[in-house]
Amino acid sequence: MVVSIAHDYCTQRGGAERVALTLLQAFPEAELITSLHDGEHTFAGFGDYTVRTSHLQRYSAFRRDPRHAFPFLASAWDRMHAPEASAVVCSSSGWAHGVHVPPGVRKVVYCHNPARWLYQSEDYLRDRSRPVAAVARTLAPGLRRWDARAAGTADVYVANSSAVAARIKDVYGIDATVVNPPSALDPAGLLEPVEHIEPGFLLSVGRGRGYKHIDVVAEAVSRYGKAHLVVVGGYDGVELLPHVTRLTDVSDDQLRWLYANAAAVVSLSHEDFGLTPVEGFGFGTPAVLLRGGGFLDSMVEGVTGVFAEAPTGDAFIEALERLPGSYDTEAILRHAGNYTTATFQQTIRDLAVGTPTPTVAPAGVRVPRPRTEAQVPTTPRPQPQP
Repeated sequence: MVVSIAHDYCTQRGGAERVALTLLQAFPEAELITSLHDGEHTFAGFGDYTVRTSHLQRYSAFRRDPRHAFPFLASAWDRMHAPEASAVVCSSSGWAHGVHVPPGVRKVVYCHNPARWLYQSEDYLRDRSRPVAAVARTLAPGLRRWDARAAGTADVYVANSSAVAARIKDVYGIDATVVNPPSALDPAGLLEPVEHIEPGFLLSVGRGRGYKHIDVVAEAVSRYGKAHLVVVGGYDGVELLPHVTRLTDVSDDQLRWLYANAAAVVSLSHEDFGLTPVEGFGFGTPAVLLRGGGFLDSMVEGVTGVFAEAPTGDAFIEALERLPGSYDTEAILRHAGNYTTATFQQTIRDLAVGTPTPTVAPAGVRVPRPRTEAQVPTTPRPQPQP
């Protein structure tokens, strides 16, 4: 079976790119179709596969930041084809589901979220310049029509969380299967200590996007004064705040060490699913997360961490105050076992060949379990250090 994997663009090391690479690894003979590929700044594993890019690839400015290509991406995907595939799996946040497939070729869309710039524009454009925001709003009506047509070409639409499934229903009228993504960071891999970082920190992992509210977390920790925050990615300038360290270009070995030595993974992001706390769970590390979005699927409140009730500094500090000094590490690790790569890949293979699946696939959706005595936190974690 010849399968092509389509992904919006491979120019960064984000959760969606990890999922796209996991999809490729599910089909040994697969090729990657993407609008842009920057091998220096995305995961090296993509280089193990044949990569077909669009005509936009020739422009270095677009490879550096695909947002500059925004006006041209729909037309680029209109010209992308998978002529030799017997099935195409699209890893899409708004573009890759537009790839063209021949008649009779099965098309499965794994949707990280319907296009934020169209349907959650206030969040997405919050940190954009006025000219960029104006261009996005001008193009939006035509892009909505293009987006709806692209969604309608799928044989199966898959959501990465219950929250995204609800958005897909609202936007496209499609009932999506829910398959949570796996944690692709193997906890059994090597750990490389990060210099000048002492265990017991709060850990934020994410790109500098307005909807992720990394600035809110950093300012809150700085004001709180009782913890130290390590930001992997984020915005320029957050490291200037007291009690905040920013890291860039972190290797997977270093990221494993950070997860293993953090007091908690933290996020106030409106995430579609949110892989970073799930990756942390694989090391027995609890989380402080915004109550909403995909975190409602992945968090078991009181067992794997605590919720903040709003994306504000005050709500975050209040949640930190409720974070227990110890957790049942084994309970967190058991929960992490629900997000295995093998189960995820088999579910996607079944969808690609047309094997019937339930509306909610068993690969990753967690039903929160009531807390029992066996789940009462017992194992000390590194404590937040100022």
